Amino acid sequence: MFVKGIMKDAHECWTASVDTPLKEVIDRLNENDIQGMPVVVEGTFRGMVSKELIYKNFFESGMTKDSFLAERKVGDAMAYEDLYITESDVFEQTLTTFKGFSVVAVIGDHRKFLGIVTRYDVLEQFESAFGMKKKGVRIAFTSEESEGRIARLAEIVKQYHENIISLATFDETAKLTRRIVLKIEKKDNIEKFAKKLERSGFRILDIKED
Repeated sequence: MFVKGIMKDAHECWTASVDTPLKEVIDRLNENDIQGMPVVVEGTFRGMVSKELIYKNFFESGMTKDSFLAERKVGDAMAYEDLYITESDVFEQTLTTFKGFSVVAVIGDHRKFLGIVTRYDVLEQFESAFGMKKKGVRIAFTSEESEGRIARLAEIVKQYHENIISLATFDETAKLTRRIVLKIEKKDNIEKFAKKLERSGFRILDIKED
C-alpha cells in the first residue's frame, strides 16, 4: 500500500505557521493530545514544531514561561524541515521516518503540503497485513529460496480449501531460506494441512491459534 492510501488530507490536519504564537501551539497540542504538528506557509511545508522543541527552546531562552510563550513564534522553535515523505512512498517506509513525532508530513512537488500520516495509522496497517484483527490459526514455517515455492504453497492451500487471512514472508539470506507466516481460518483439517506442507518441503516452526 502506498502512503496516499492511508494519509489524512491537508484540510483534516492541525498545522501551524511560522508566525503562530507558541502559546497557541501549546494550547492546541494539549487540547488535541498530540505531540507535534507540521509548519505550513501558504501551502508549503516548512518543518515541524513539537512540545519537545518548544520546551528545549524555552530552557535555553532564559525567559520566564509566560514571556516566552507570549513573545516567541513557531519560527523560533521549528525544526526538521526534511521530515517528510511523498504520497507515492510505500507505507512501510514511514516507520523509520517519525523520529519521535506521532505524525509525519506528506508533500508533493515543490514541497506542497498534502497531509499527514500518523504512527497509529501505520501500525493499524501492519496489524491488518498480519491479520491481527481476525481470529485464526497462524502457521510459521521455512522454505528454501527456490523458484515456484509460493506457487506450490498456493496449490496446497487450494487443495485443502483453506481461507487465507494473511501471508507474510521474511528473508533469511544467510541460510538461503525464507520464513513464511501464514494465517488461515480455523478448520478441522489444520493438522493434515501442516503435514502436507512438511511433505512438500516446508519446515513447520510453529502453529498457534489466536
